[in-house]
Amino acid sequence: MESSMSMSAAASVVVRTCVPAAVMLPLSPSFTRPALRTTGRGFRCRCSSATKDSAVVYSRLLDDALFRSAEVIQWESGKSMNAIATAQGIQIRRRCRPRYPSEGTGAERAVPRNILEQIIWDKEVEVAQRKARTPLCEVKASAALAPPPRDFVGALRAACRRNAVPALVAEVKKASPSKGLLRDHFDPVEIARTYEKNGAACLSILTDEKHFQGSFENLEAVRSSGINCPLLCKEFVIDAWQIYYARSKGADAVLLIAAVLPDIDITYFLRVCKSLGMAALVEVHDERELDRVLKIDGVELIGINNRSLGTFEVDTANTNMLLEKRGDIINEKRIQVVSESGLFTPDDVAYVQKAGVFAVLVGESLLTQEDPGRAIAGLFGKELLP
Repeated sequence: MESSMSMSAAASVVVRTCVPAAVMLPLSPSFTRPALRTTGRGFRCRCSSATKDSAVVYSRLLDDALFRSAEVIQWESGKSMNAIATAQGIQIRRRCRPRYPSEGTGAERAVPRNILEQIIWDKEVEVAQRKARTPLCEVKASAALAPPPRDFVGALRAACRRNAVPALVAEVKKASPSKGLLRDHFDPVEIARTYEKNGAACLSILTDEKHFQGSFENLEAVRSSGINCPLLCKEFVIDAWQIYYARSKGADAVLLIAAVLPDIDITYFLRVCKSLGMAALVEVHDERELDRVLKIDGVELIGINNRSLGTFEVDTANTNMLLEKRGDIINEKRIQVVSESGLFTPDDVAYVQKAGVFAVLVGESLLTQEDPGRAIAGLFGKELLP
């Protein structure tokens, strides 16, 4: 991804790479560029020449608080986005290369620190290729024509009240990097239907192809099948294009991962979600990430992932520890918490419920059983009311 940030006509142009996503795009489909002022600064991006929207696209001037943020000021002064992200505790490096960075030899070859970094590097290439095939303007038009989004947070609240246990976000995924193939016979619509029948409040659909054998076609198929549960697009979001694309395929919510995204991008992506009527589940893994997210306006849902990014080991005590330390702030902000990963038994669910979560996101412990829908009763120790 390349972009240029320009001053007024009399100023020089600074060309950089790895810019914040927030300076790349307008905030909503209805945004129109205001007249440039000689004292202001405009932000522009130059898209691939292969796309229809290859013209320079201006977004906002600095009178928007988003563009007065510390990240933009640091970026303008010459600091790289990787350096800015590192200062926020983000260890995932962004490569911004035109092809898969793990390919090639010598200086062209890079070695990822962990599986998440590899996924993000691959995702950068994938998104660039998708945007070249389907420009943002086309994706926005498709998103505008999609049926209205369903109330993801409302569905979780209703299920929590109905069953007196944390609401279930049941995951539809075929494989994972840590466990490999989870299910030989994989029919996403069939799995989604049995989840809904057995009390799932919402569904999470994996859309990453390279590492999880998922697809946006699976998301679209589940949405068009008549299933009523709101859908979370479980994607590694690094670009607003992905959010619009997910909406066009029927997603009601998206996942935003704090371990990958600097604060400015989370803030911007939350605005995009709000403009589309979508929810955002902001995922954290540790105390530093949680503290960052709690300072960002507009967060309604926080997902606490119990899986270590470094070792991929799982410990549900992570949910309990973070809520013991920051539960008061979370409650004060009226943020709802979802516990993710490592939930296999009724005791696991009861443990995180006592810690203060109102929903759980579960996939592996359901998908590895013969009947994923009936496995829900085994997870909660009782049948859930749909």
